[in-house]
Amino acid sequence: MTTRIIPVDDFDLVIFGATGDLSQRKLLPALFHRDEQGQLPDGACIIGTSRKPMTHDEFKAFAAEAIAPHAKAGNTPETVVQRFLARLRYYAAEATKDDGWLALEQELADRKDVIRVFYLAVGPDLFGAICERLGQHGLVTAKSRVVVEKPLGKSGASADALNNVIGKVFPEPAIYRIDHYLGKETVQNLMALRFANLLFEPLWNHKYIDHVQITVAETLGVEGRAGYYDTAGAVRDMVQNHLLQLLCLTAMEPPSCLSADAVRDEKLKVLKSLKPMTAERLENHIVRGQYRAGAASSGPVPGYLEELGNPSSETETFVALKAELRSWRWNGTPFYLRTGKRLPSRVSEIVVQFRNIPHNVFEASAGPPMPNRLVIRLQPNEGVQLDLMIKDPGPGGMRLQQVPVDMTFKEVFNVRNPDAYERLLTDVVRGNQTLFMRRDEVDAAWAWIDPILDYWKASHDVPKPYTAGTWGPASAIALIERDGRTWHDEGMA
Repeated sequence: MTTRIIPVDDFDLVIFGATGDLSQRKLLPALFHRDEQGQLPDGACIIGTSRKPMTHDEFKAFAAEAIAPHAKAGNTPETVVQRFLARLRYYAAEATKDDGWLALEQELADRKDVIRVFYLAVGPDLFGAICERLGQHGLVTAKSRVVVEKPLGKSGASADALNNVIGKVFPEPAIYRIDHYLGKETVQNLMALRFANLLFEPLWNHKYIDHVQITVAETLGVEGRAGYYDTAGAVRDMVQNHLLQLLCLTAMEPPSCLSADAVRDEKLKVLKSLKPMTAERLENHIVRGQYRAGAASSGPVPGYLEELGNPSSETETFVALKAELRSWRWNGTPFYLRTGKRLPSRVSEIVVQFRNIPHNVFEASAGPPMPNRLVIRLQPNEGVQLDLMIKDPGPGGMRLQQVPVDMTFKEVFNVRNPDAYERLLTDVVRGNQTLFMRRDEVDAAWAWIDPILDYWKASHDVPKPYTAGTWGPASAIALIERDGRTWHDEGMA
């Protein structure tokens, strides 16, 4: 099977923070792969900028190193690599000063009729300063767009302030709040599964679904992000954006069409239907943890406090919670969310657990019929698995066995699965906001999250310790098991 490539119009993409980790690991490789596939037009230009003094050639060398593993893996001809590097420019500029901005102005002066994308691959504390200078230096055109990375603020109030500053320079349709999880192939397939198959949608409600689990687990610790992470924690870093967005796509009503606002209208309804996290619910429906020294696949690893170098930090590295929706579709069907660092496996998945059959017609010797289960894997092996009950082959009577019907995208389609950033970057150029968060979505997510953070601060709640390499504190297991359910850990180390 061949992948359909849809070319995009000429564009200038300016990456602020171009010498940083995100640019090196994700943005430059994503753009290279799109160029490799022939999706970038001849006139596309990629401009890097940061505080670091660097020549055009030095930036090209930096980019060449970033894309080298990808070019090698795909046996990319050197001519294609050089074609991509020829698109690159670099200008050093200060986010909070006017130093370097004149050169950027001059680079873009003759291309005001071209789509212009500003990607802010920097900390949120610089979003406002950069946007203000973009406006002051006349760099914002009718075809300009700005991409901002999460986290957007540390609370509802700070997110609102950031949105106000950005909104003074860019109109809402030109603001792209990126959540790379929404660009994953499997997340897109979630909508295809639901809305392109009559098989699922009639069953997609509380009558047939017992509960839903959403897990985003990491084996790594905070590594070089300790300074940032200690100011954020798992709730701000993962739950407020990634997990709630996955919940929205799983729970939303069918949109009238797949236009950006139609999809985002339905996601907003989900966020507004979440049962508020009252004091009672906060005591019983959420667990926060912090990893201690333990073991990973590479051997012994230090605890969070040792990595941070601060023995008194109360920042959570793990969260498990139970969310419920006030809606006809989902009344009585809980959504269990968990995320954490230094867990046994790197895995992201959505598990839709169906209810048991209403009446068992089989003899006891057949064994108990297990409920059907749909597992949507986001990483590492993107795909969909449906667990069904069948008869065990052979004579000797009826014996039931649960068998997975597994579709791993890489095996089925035999094509390289594009990274989420590849899809999202080209969507920005196209002006397609479907996979990006609207301001009212951000506001609604923070409105649900803020009471959690306020409660922890007021009650001086301390994260429960868990050993690195385990599935979090014991209370996270109790959170789901007291409801008569268990976490889906099959196939996980």
